Amino acid sequence: MSDLLQHVLNGLAAGTIYALVALGYTMVYGVLKLINFAHGDVMMVGVYVGYASAKQMGRDTSSSFLGVTLVFLLSMAMCAALGFLIERFAYRPLRDKPKLTALITAIGMSFFLSYSFQLEASLGGLTVLPGAAPRAFPDVITSQVWLIIGDVVVSNKQVISVVVALALMGGLQFLVFRTRFGMAMRAVSFDHRTAGLMGIPVDRVIALTFMLGSALAAGAGILYAIKDTLVQPLMGVTVGLKAFVAAVIGGIGHVPGAVVGSLCLGLVEEFVVGYGGSTWRDAVAFGFLIAVLLFRPEGIFGRVTAEKV
Repeated sequence: MSDLLQHVLNGLAAGTIYALVALGYTMVYGVLKLINFAHGDVMMVGVYVGYASAKQMGRDTSSSFLGVTLVFLLSMAMCAALGFLIERFAYRPLRDKPKLTALITAIGMSFFLSYSFQLEASLGGLTVLPGAAPRAFPDVITSQVWLIIGDVVVSNKQVISVVVALALMGGLQFLVFRTRFGMAMRAVSFDHRTAGLMGIPVDRVIALTFMLGSALAAGAGILYAIKDTLVQPLMGVTVGLKAFVAAVIGGIGHVPGAVVGSLCLGLVEEFVVGYGGSTWRDAVAFGFLIAVLLFRPEGIFGRVTAEKV
């Protein structure tokens, strides 16, 4: 029983991180019907920004509450700016082009980011591109055991990860369903041409959606990296694909569905690692996607919509 509870706790902690990344996929798909395959690589950029920020501040400063907060905020702000640039210069010119064109561009942007960060470059003594060598993320949060219930161990990193992720998701839920921007975003998601005719600044709403999703991905990346994870340029590929799987499982374009799908995926992975073997982790995750799509192609919360032809 204690093993079961431990695996549930670990799975929920992993699932909340997937959820933050999956929300970016589902928001962008909601407003543009585009799968932004560069989203996982934006998360990777956020991790490198957090790594550089923590290194620059030093261990004593970065490990304080203010230091950790600054690491999160700097990473999220830089990725929000990156999301704006990607939308403005890579996707907006292709908005009226065939969907396949935008999809190929998204894949190309993903390769551009992941392989650019494998180069080494400096400017005036400042490292601009880090190189391909894996690096240990600074220990901004020292691992501690906060609670022991029988054989169940609850660490501070697990609690912080879940609390921060839930706070960010709660803020997003409030923004989407309780603010004018959220109303505008939902209107653009329903029909961006009609929304434009009603006076909604469609380009601005789409750009802000990209920025918001990129900021959430950066927050997820920092939470993912502080769990003793090596930082390297291809780290966003696997996490991004799994978050995309979670979004599809929940129902792509459905915000609560992305969260539920991510938690389900995190639990499935954790039980596979705990009772089957870590080598089957990725295979079972994508097998879970296939199983869901076979019985419910629209996802858990998705709806079948009729389309006139």
